[in-house]
Amino acid sequence: MTAETDSHPPTEPFAAHEPARRGGSIVLVLLVAAGIVAMAVALMTIGRAQAQPYILGVLALLAMVGLFNLFAFAAGIIRFTDRTSDDPVMGRIADHAYDGLAVTDPKGHVVYSNAAYQALTGAATPQDVRPVERVFIGNPDVSEAVFRLLKAAREGKRQQEEVRIAGSDGAQGRWLRMRVRPLGQSKREAKYAVWSIADITRDRERQEDVFRELQHAIEYLDHAPCGFFSVDPAGDVIYVNATLANWLDYDLAEIGSGGLKLTDIVSGDGAALLTSIVAVPGEVKTEVFDIDLRMRGGKTMPVRLYHKLAFGADGSPGSSRTLVISRTRDEHSDPERAAEVRFMRFFDHTPMAIATVDRGGTVVRANARFAKLAQSLGSDGAANKSIFRTVNARERSLLISAINQAAEGQGDIAPVEVMLDGAKERWGQFFVTAVEEDERDTEAAIVYLLETTERRTLENQINQSQKMDMVGQLAGGIAHDFNNVLSAIMMANDFLLNAHKPTDPSFQDIMQIKQNATRAATLVRQLLAFSRRQTLRPQVLDLGDALSDLTMLLRRLIGEKVKLDLVHGRDLWPVKVDVSQFEQVVVNLAVNARDAMPDGGKLTVRTANVTVDEAAQLSHKGMPAADYVRIDISDTGTGIPAEIVDKIFEPFFSTKEVGKGTGLGLSTVYGIVKQTGGFIYVDSTPGEGTTFRIFLPRHRPELEAQPEAHAANGAAKEGAAEPPKPRPDLTGQGTILLVEDEEGLRSLNARGLRSRGYSVIEASNGIEAMEALDEKDGAVDLVVSDVVMPEMDGPTLLREMRKRNPNLKIIFVSGYAEEAFDKSLPENEQFAFLPKPFALSALVEKVKETMTAS
Repeated sequence: MTAETDSHPPTEPFAAHEPARRGGSIVLVLLVAAGIVAMAVALMTIGRAQAQPYILGVLALLAMVGLFNLFAFAAGIIRFTDRTSDDPVMGRIADHAYDGLAVTDPKGHVVYSNAAYQALTGAATPQDVRPVERVFIGNPDVSEAVFRLLKAAREGKRQQEEVRIAGSDGAQGRWLRMRVRPLGQSKREAKYAVWSIADITRDRERQEDVFRELQHAIEYLDHAPCGFFSVDPAGDVIYVNATLANWLDYDLAEIGSGGLKLTDIVSGDGAALLTSIVAVPGEVKTEVFDIDLRMRGGKTMPVRLYHKLAFGADGSPGSSRTLVISRTRDEHSDPERAAEVRFMRFFDHTPMAIATVDRGGTVVRANARFAKLAQSLGSDGAANKSIFRTVNARERSLLISAINQAAEGQGDIAPVEVMLDGAKERWGQFFVTAVEEDERDTEAAIVYLLETTERRTLENQINQSQKMDMVGQLAGGIAHDFNNVLSAIMMANDFLLNAHKPTDPSFQDIMQIKQNATRAATLVRQLLAFSRRQTLRPQVLDLGDALSDLTMLLRRLIGEKVKLDLVHGRDLWPVKVDVSQFEQVVVNLAVNARDAMPDGGKLTVRTANVTVDEAAQLSHKGMPAADYVRIDISDTGTGIPAEIVDKIFEPFFSTKEVGKGTGLGLSTVYGIVKQTGGFIYVDSTPGEGTTFRIFLPRHRPELEAQPEAHAANGAAKEGAAEPPKPRPDLTGQGTILLVEDEEGLRSLNARGLRSRGYSVIEASNGIEAMEALDEKDGAVDLVVSDVVMPEMDGPTLLREMRKRNPNLKIIFVSGYAEEAFDKSLPENEQFAFLPKPFALSALVEKVKETMTAS
């Protein structure tokens, strides 16, 4: 049962015709006129007196007839019509129409019906005609459709319904098409409705016959000895016959529900062959492919496909129609065809892209891997036509030269590695070989293409990592030597300060030396931070609180033009970092962001927890899956050009003008994050802004040893107000073995220790230190030793000395971080540490603290 609704009124008015209408007659009019004239003549002959009663009677009779006609016209019994409005042609068309027609008034009464309507509704006479709703009353199959038609008639809309009338006493049922539409265009005429009823039983029977024939054809197609499938341009499988579904172990109902892709049933890169066909608009093209189809369980079967594809006038492909012939039997029945099948499977499943080309570079034949690679390089299909279109235009001449050599029959053509064409930077290596001489008319060369993008990317990463490590080692070595020089300067400067009073004219010059030495020490620490050899004092930290404390400082640094926005994640995990170093990381990145926004912008600092699963999905290179706390520092500045992104963490690399930066800011950030065990990545778009993403490992207190009770008690009292302590006594007694390979620094340290009352034995390296220890029979109270020394380093010296005196106390002095050599010491080894450069007061304080410790 179908329905159709149209709210528009008909454009042509419908003229209703009564079933019994007679036209007027001129003869009747003449007879009436003749009678009246004869009566008048007769009355005139009998005289006026005698005729008067008759005249009055005739006038009374005429008055009664006129009055009767007046009342009949008012009651509608008599109507006057214009003969010019009657159209016998239209009336006969309506009366003898094949479809049943009826007109109903606003009350639903039938004011007109033709013979076909009477026959279809079973009316014996015109007086028995009933409206549609009364004809089919009580028929449940039709009542709903009639209700919708009546509703449309009341609303002045068009409506169509098709209903089936069941036959009685075993008779065959019939189909009726019922329509309703308003009559005319005027408001008065629109109140009438025109009903039409047509018997469409034969049309339905013909449709059912066609449908049955179609079902038979589909059934034959489904169970044919060959497979069939169809794929739309999006790659969705829209039809698979039962034979192919059985071969692939799929359920037809499951395939019909959608969701199956061409790549699901075609093994390897074979799908690229089917979607790489290029043709002119309006062309219908059929290609033959020998590929493997993938079964549901993952197994494959060799088939030959006759792939038919039609292209529209705009060049867009339509749905494919593909015939599938199984070649599994060929492998057992025909050795030659079995060899062909094996070769085609090898040809399409090789990891290299293979194509044969003519002298002009046009692709003659290609395997599936080449088709897939060509599709990934461009959507216009040009790469499938010419192999030169796969290569970047700047390096295309190298491949052209290689193919020309092959076309001339030359052998041993050197491989060509060039940049591939496309939006992204991709590389490929081409191996070109010549074909036999009798085949060069159609095919000039065989080209093997192996994409090397991943290999080159990995090589660049390794080279970059090695370069950074080498630069780090160089920076660390330079920083170590600088620390020795700075230690000597700062030590000598302390002696000068002790020898001069503040009122001395040279005192300010000495203080200037001290300030510059301190500034130089800061630069050295930045180099050590990049080389990850600086000294860190990590502590458990809440990043949300730490960043909140930095808010005021950051606002002053970035200025009023830049808006600062801090977005803290909820329930941030704790991290273990050096507070001052972490602040330096944030400050350096904020200052760089400010410089990238000279006209103002927005700086956003965002924190969040990153779970193991989320970290695995990020797939950042070099970052293992673990729990992290992420800090994103984003700006809306000028961005970083792609060609220098890989260089920004290198020391002394800067894009700023000379004198406006040391080039150590980002290298310091990189070193601090790495030494803390974290990772840093940068995302930048020129003209839009830059985001630095820092991932710090989550600190788990349960994995660390709990501090002793007295340490906790001491920490609890730390915040309490204490009275100012008297100046500590840094003098002492005892024998100190001082080991330092820098003679000037060693003499200054020895001088400072002797000035505090200690007896100092000097040694320039570890061997001399062991000799001095043997001379004293191990009777040394303290050893102050450098870590990096020739012949014998500090950790080795410690192990040898502990063999002679297990209770020997030692202080290591180094410009490197304590962790740099801590791993080379035996487990649970006890020692003190003093980082370079240091002042004289720091040295004697550390010596006093170590010697008095129990």
